[in-house]
Amino acid sequence: MTVDDLSAFRVLPVVTAREVDATVRLARALHAGGMRAIEITLRTPEALAAIAAVRESVPDLLVAAGTVTSAAELEQVVAAGVPLALSPGCTDELLAAAVAAPIEFIPGVATASEVMRVRDAGLRVSKLFPAVPLGGVAILKGLAGPFPDMLFCPTGGLTRDNFRDFLDLPNVVCCGGSWMVSDKLVDNARWQDIERLAAEAMAVS
Repeated sequence: MTVDDLSAFRVLPVVTAREVDATVRLARALHAGGMRAIEITLRTPEALAAIAAVRESVPDLLVAAGTVTSAAELEQVVAAGVPLALSPGCTDELLAAAVAAPIEFIPGVATASEVMRVRDAGLRVSKLFPAVPLGGVAILKGLAGPFPDMLFCPTGGLTRDNFRDFLDLPNVVCCGGSWMVSDKLVDNARWQDIERLAAEAMAVS
């Protein structure tokens, strides 16, 4: 996977899988709305099963694993055949495992020092998390000066109303958000609304 691949996604829906079948239906709705990738977080016991089910049911949708917080979890993700993993932060152990892993990895950063650490490890793309509480567009503009070679996937606090502001920045390769996959929409099986929101996001991204 290349930076060009990531930039083609533009918007990466961040999903917490609480039920496998519902996650598959959600993924189908996102794909029908034009989404080409989905991030399923490792926040629930159902996550890995949901990842496998979505990969089988919607083969044209790139499935990434999110909230990877340890080398052990990264090993599980690699074993599952997932091509991309993302983390909210990055420990020494996780970073070392990620650099050696045969998949793409986007580590979470929140400070300039963390960006430097990731860059020193040879990684070019980071996940700014939580983006909006950290300063949103302003912090990304600030990081662009000392780190012109680094790209970011801001996640955390992005909404239907502000995500385009992030995508307009030259150092943003894609952005993560959950406004189109909220628990309320999923719990009420509002698949058409999810498809509509996905299409809307892709149309303006």
